[in-house]
Amino acid sequence: MIKRHAVLLTVLFVLVVSLASLSAIFWEFYKLNKEQYINHIFTKYSVITQIYREHQQRQSSEIMLEANLAVYNLEVTKDEKLKKKIFEKGKVLKREGFKSFKTSLLINDKGLYTKNIVTNLRATMIQYKRNIYFHIETPSGDILIRDNDLKPYSYINLLYSYITIFMIISLSFILILQRLRPLIRLRKKIELYGNGNMDISFKTNREDEIGAVANELENARQKINTVLESRTLFLRNLMHELKTPIAKGTIATQMLDSQKQKDRFSSIFKRLETLVTEFAMIEEVTSLSDKKDFSEYRLLDVIDGAIDMAMVDKEHVTVKISGKIKVHVNYRLYTTAIKNMIDNAMKYASDSHITILMNDKNELCFESKGACLSHPLQYYIEPFTKDNPSKNSFGLGLYLVDSILKAHGQVLAHEYENGVNRFIFA
Repeated sequence: MIKRHAVLLTVLFVLVVSLASLSAIFWEFYKLNKEQYINHIFTKYSVITQIYREHQQRQSSEIMLEANLAVYNLEVTKDEKLKKKIFEKGKVLKREGFKSFKTSLLINDKGLYTKNIVTNLRATMIQYKRNIYFHIETPSGDILIRDNDLKPYSYINLLYSYITIFMIISLSFILILQRLRPLIRLRKKIELYGNGNMDISFKTNREDEIGAVANELENARQKINTVLESRTLFLRNLMHELKTPIAKGTIATQMLDSQKQKDRFSSIFKRLETLVTEFAMIEEVTSLSDKKDFSEYRLLDVIDGAIDMAMVDKEHVTVKISGKIKVHVNYRLYTTAIKNMIDNAMKYASDSHITILMNDKNELCFESKGACLSHPLQYYIEPFTKDNPSKNSFGLGLYLVDSILKAHGQVLAHEYENGVNRFIFA
């Protein structure tokens, strides 16, 4: 199943890999871009820290602090309830703890001197309801400030780009699949033709490569059909023309005075009639185009029909088949195949007896005592081959059986064990 759709599966695999790769690339780009944006806007904390530190050192009024912050469009958040919500529900974008160094000029009884004052600070950038807040913490206090200029990172433009490229790739592959649809339809037509629908047409008006292949197949189909029709007509006419002189020869034989010559010519014409009959059967098997003549039958009924056709006494045939087993076959052809197996046993079995049964694999078996085959089975299913030229046959029996089984989706197999030849319809 996978091999039948290899091209389609390959296209779908490439599509999935392409879209997965695109998604992975955009996801990594999104994370990198967002991180760069956060790092960029976080630098604003330095301005806020400087203003807040000067406010603490000079101990200026809150109004002065707010005025200095307003220059940079910054606003102090004083609402305690709002501050609590921001700290609890806000998303921390970035946080840094650092030390601030300040050099002060002092005087004592020894004169002027400088002193380095180290202050521990921590700046936290928080996002809450589409607003950006800076929380500055020092040993002497903290302050929460909203930046009215800054907005949270927006991925909309990146998302639009991703969706656009995603759609372009998807549409490209959809167009490829659309171009492959005629190829899928062509494969189905070829399958129908192979199954015996000789009237299927491959002709198309397409002018691309697939159309060229389809039209060439149509030309080949017409030529094959013409050859098959000519072959069938030739064989049928030939067999019809042969039957007439055989019938006349059979009648003329009865007018001979010598019984010896009469028996000899009767045997010759009977063999010729048998040969024509087998040729007709072979022609029917090879020209079997579909399974419209197939029906469900009890296997036991098919075997009984074959025994009657073989015209052998039933004591020479032992049947070990359940009456519940059914087969879906062409009755005439399948009966002929079983009849040929019975004929084969009557000619070559040491006791002229055959046993018909089902093996452990539910396969039809024909067992008869006798010597093992001198050649592999493949030798005997070729036309006009047999072990004993003196036997009254043309070497078409097993060839016909094999042809009938192939028309039914089966094969002929052979085993030899403990002096028993076992032919199997597998």
